[in-house]
Amino acid sequence: MGLLHTSQSGSVHAVSVLHHLALGTRDVGRLARFYRDQLGLREVARHEHADGSLRSVWLDLGGPLLMIEATTEAPRNVVGVGSGPFLIAIAVLPERRERVEAELAAASCAIESRSEWTSYARDPDGNRIAISAYPLADLLAR
Repeated sequence: MGLLHTSQSGSVHAVSVLHHLALGTRDVGRLARFYRDQLGLREVARHEHADGSLRSVWLDLGGPLLMIEATTEAPRNVVGVGSGPFLIAIAVLPERRERVEAELAAASCAIESRSEWTSYARDPDGNRIAISAYPLADLLAR
């Protein structure tokens, strides 16, 4: 079930809001701890395999979920803008951006680059992450 949205032409479309993002990892606990402890995402669910080993951890992204899922595949390295998903951006208040950068650095996640609004780093699996203070509310209010 989606939300109803009227386009500029006046036609009505059913559109969905983001439900979840999923990251595969060989170490679910480690990656989930990073997003929970370093970026402040709240854990909402844990799931285990039949043998009791951790299968997934679900974290709240402010409505949508970030699902950290077990895989046997090795991490892939994306540099810059790649084909398909290449970045996870987490919103931060402008006044907290420097503090979050310092916390990431203390967790051995160096800031790779910065723009006016956003700082870029990598999670423990090498996935590109961004801490963004860009004012989306202004853009979405148009």
